[in-house]
Amino acid sequence: MIDLHQQVAIVTGGSRGIGAATAALLAQAGADVAVIYDSNGRAARKIVARVERAGGRGIALRANVARPPDCVSVVRATRKAFGRVDILINSAGIWEYAELGRMSLRQWRKTLGVNLDGTFNMCSAVIPAMKRNKYGRIVNVSSTAAQRGEAFHAHYAASKGGVISLSKSAAQELAPFGIHVNCVAPGWVDTEMVEGVMKNSRKKNEILRSIPRGKVATAEEIAGPILFLCSRLANHIVGEVVNINGGSVLCG
Repeated sequence: MIDLHQQVAIVTGGSRGIGAATAALLAQAGADVAVIYDSNGRAARKIVARVERAGGRGIALRANVARPPDCVSVVRATRKAFGRVDILINSAGIWEYAELGRMSLRQWRKTLGVNLDGTFNMCSAVIPAMKRNKYGRIVNVSSTAAQRGEAFHAHYAASKGGVISLSKSAAQELAPFGIHVNCVAPGWVDTEMVEGVMKNSRKKNEILRSIPRGKVATAEEIAGPILFLCSRLANHIVGEVVNINGGSVLCG
């Protein structure tokens, strides 16, 4: 029912976790995918291979999304390879421990630079092309941390709160151009980003007890709703935050 043939997607943070799962699922639906990575080119090329096995065309592009010129280059290279850009998934993100009162300005800016500035930079780079085509789907990855806060990760929560506000503002501004912007807010997801926490059995049990479903999401369980938001099944969903947390934060 979901058919993305002849559509082209850019997925930031595409070499691992939610981004990798999303790139693979978009390809299964027929899309061509540009997999954006920051450092692990080998992992990105493996995701491109998954995209191609699913029947789509794929390319791996290196970029630091905190740098606007890198984002412009990504969009230019994607259009050169595939002719257009229809979908942008802003999945690149970092999650680092830091205590308020001890957190340095450098730590604060690093997290906001990737998570919030990176989302803004990629949107800014892709919107002109989408406006010319009078069509686009942008899905930004936020977090439950944006909705309830997260101790020792204030910079992360603040950045993801900014992603929600940016998404809502962009949705209102861009919908008249046929560009629909939405957001997903995952809770705990079993990815490399949190593997250190998940190795702590006591902490993992605390997390599981906080989730009514009793399970930590897989990356594929986040990719599914993202795919839905990119499809025509979601044509009348604009500026929404889709909560994907197993019931741990009920704020819809």
